[in-house]
This record gives sequence, C-alpha cells and structure tokens, in this order.
Amino acid sequence: MKKSYKSTINACFLAYIVQAIINNFVPLLFITFQHEYNIPLSKITLLITMNFLIQLCVDLVCAKVVDKVGYRVSMVIAHLLSALGMVSLAVLPSILSNPYLGLIISVAIYAIGGGILEVLVSPVMEACPTDNKEKAMSLLHSFYCWGHVGVVLLSTLFFTLFGIQNWRLLAVIWAIIPLTNAFIFMRVPIARLIPKDEKGMSIKELLSNKMFILLFIMMVCSGASEQAVSQWASAYAQQGLNISKTIGDLAGPLAFAVLMGTARAIYGKFGERLSITNAIKICTILCFVSYAIISLSPIPLISLIGCAICGFSVGIMWPGTFSISTRALPNGSTAMFALLALGGDLGCSAGPSVVGFVSSSFSDNLNVGILTASIFPILLLISFILLQNAKKNN
Repeated sequence: MKKSYKSTINACFLAYIVQAIINNFVPLLFITFQHEYNIPLSKITLLITMNFLIQLCVDLVCAKVVDKVGYRVSMVIAHLLSALGMVSLAVLPSILSNPYLGLIISVAIYAIGGGILEVLVSPVMEACPTDNKEKAMSLLHSFYCWGHVGVVLLSTLFFTLFGIQNWRLLAVIWAIIPLTNAFIFMRVPIARLIPKDEKGMSIKELLSNKMFILLFIMMVCSGASEQAVSQWASAYAQQGLNISKTIGDLAGPLAFAVLMGTARAIYGKFGERLSITNAIKICTILCFVSYAIISLSPIPLISLIGCAICGFSVGIMWPGTFSISTRALPNGSTAMFALLALGGDLGCSAGPSVVGFVSSSFSDNLNVGILTASIFPILLLISFILLQNAKKNN
C-alpha cells in the first residue's frame, strides 16, 4: 500500500465514526425532547423514519450525481452537512417558535450528510491501493460499531457528570469530529474506483444484471439480519429479564454492537486465513442459530447471550457483500455502491418491521417475531449460493 493513502484510509475510518454519531446520538435524547419541548413521543419517533427516508432518497441521487461532482467534493460536503446538522440540533429547536420544526430541519440536514457518507466511504476505501480489499473493508465497517459504542458510553458519561440538560453542548462537541474530517478530506489523496479509460456500469445495466440482483438481495438480507435483533435487543432484555433500561441497553444493543465490531475487526486483522466466501457461509449459519437461541431458549439469560452471538454473526455480512460485489462486478462504479446502500437501508427497515408486526400479531411475543425474522439469514445464504453459481456460468 502506498504510504500516502494511509491518511485516506484513516479519514475513511473516521467518516464511519461520524455516521455512527449522527445515527445514534439523537435516539438517546428522545425522552429529553419529549419533556423539554412538550412533544408527543409518537411525533419524536417519526424523526427516525424521516432520517431513513431521506437517506434512501440520497442513495438514489448519489447513484447519478456523485461521479459528476467528484468524490472529494462530495465527501467534504457530507461532513460539513453532518457537522451543521449537529450544531443546528443544539440551536434551532430553542430559537424557533416550533421546536419540533427545528428538530426536523436538523435531522434532515445531517441525514443528507449521512446518506452521502453511506454511499461514498466504501468506494473511496475500495479505491485505495491496499493489499487485501476484504480485510480493509471489514476493518472499515468495524469503526461504525466502535463509533456506536463510543457515542453511547461517552454520552452517558457526559450526562452523568454534567447533567442531561447540557445535551446541546455535547451536540456541538460531537460536531467537531465531522468538521475536522471535512478538512482532512480536502487534503488526502483519493484514487479513482474505475480507470479513466473505462466506463462504469449504468443503473439500467446493473438492474438488468442477474449477479447484481442477487447482490442487492444479499444487502437487503444483511441489513435485515443485523437490525431485526439490534433494534429490539433493549426491549427484549427488559421484557425477558425484567431489568432497568440502562442495564438493558448495556446488555442488549451495546453488547450487540461490541460483538459486531469485534467480528469485523478480527476479520480485518486475520482475514487472509479465511476467505470471504467461507466467512459469509459460516456467519449466515451462525446467525440462524443465534436467532433460534434467542427465540426458543426457555432461559432468558441464554436468549440474551444469543443476542450477543447474533451481533458477532452479522458483522461480516454488510462489508463482505460490498467486497464480493467489487469482485463480481469490477466495473460496477459508484452507482453500484449507491444501489447496494439503498438495499441495505431497505433491509434495516424491513428487519425490525417484520419483528414488530409479527410480535404484535402474537400478543407482543418477541420470541415469535425474532424467529420469523430468521428467514433473512436463510435468504442471504441461498442468494450467495446462487451468486456463486452465476459467477461460474459466466
């Protein structure tokens, strides 16, 4: 690897921490928003839906625009919007007559930045001249997990020391990270994903390609397998073990994030000893087993351990699918990464939705909902096997 690209890779690592900040900080303040601004919780939770919809729209726009604008400009804009959104969060709700409008505007600003980051960080990293692309991609995605863990732990520590009423100050402090990385991306070298003399695949070509359709399904299943348990881990811990929310968050989603990051870091360190093909197969099977443990174990503590195992099992799925896609379709271009990000976002919405809908149909029984969601790792494995066969035929 060229020495000059180490700074680019480090900036990509930091970019995923930025994405973790903007995705996971606001949910920690939902109850605070409810009490401070007298906003119904039903309206506050819509902020998550809006964030998701905006990122979906950004995924589609990036598929057509980014190659024309350029990676550097787009990355700088993404970080500036992320920083601006966090600062706006601390300012707008307090100065506008309608605090909820201030929250919506702030979330919209950083959601656009987060959507651009989701599309661009992986191809920028992929374009860097590294020795092992699969290892680098897995290590990259682990930084989102560590960012998630850091946001939860450091924010909790800040609130404990200085009080939840000073959350605006913390929002501004978090904004320093994307602002700093924006200046870093102004200077680091950025390689081209596809050489100048070659043309990347268009959206139409991608959507008519059998291998891409299978990759898209894999991304949907990756996001669904990850979030189906992650989003419900806290509620499951509280429901199954009858423990406080704070302990439930630490034992549920935080443990899930730690194990997911650990899996990505381990593969990033020792990936040359295990091919990405075998890693995907092993992880999908382990994921299915973890879903069975969670939903079928009569001992709540064992079910909670299953949640942690699930976090480890889904760690390789998302970055692994990205790496496989660049090998299967080397001329996929930015459009391919944008559409794959779109598929991942769809899965992140579909997984928790399936769990919630099925659980409510069975008297709020999360065991049944999570067991039903085990269809996602099964579909991922089937799609991957079909993809391997399609590659052999080609």
